[in-house]
Amino acid sequence: MASRTGRWLRIVTGSCMVLGGLRAGSSRGTAVALLGLGPVVTGLLDVVPLGPLFGFSLRGEDIRRELGLPREASLLNGHHRRPQSVTLH
Repeated sequence: MASRTGRWLRIVTGSCMVLGGLRAGSSRGTAVALLGLGPVVTGLLDVVPLGPLFGFSLRGEDIRRELGLPREASLLNGHHRRPQSVTLH
């Protein structure tokens, strides 16, 4: 769940729950939509709520480091943030 694929899976699943719940238009639908916000937010913020249950950190970056997985800076494949140097002339 800490990998890029796991994060995307949580974001897409949560989004489907939100949209489906809102489309239902009932109180149950509203509850499903509110529950769907959890996976969306945790996926976007790189938080793994089940991490402590398995002896890991809440932060996805820490989990990947502990497992020796490559660092993933972005959700988009190949679009890593590059530090920009500031030069004054």
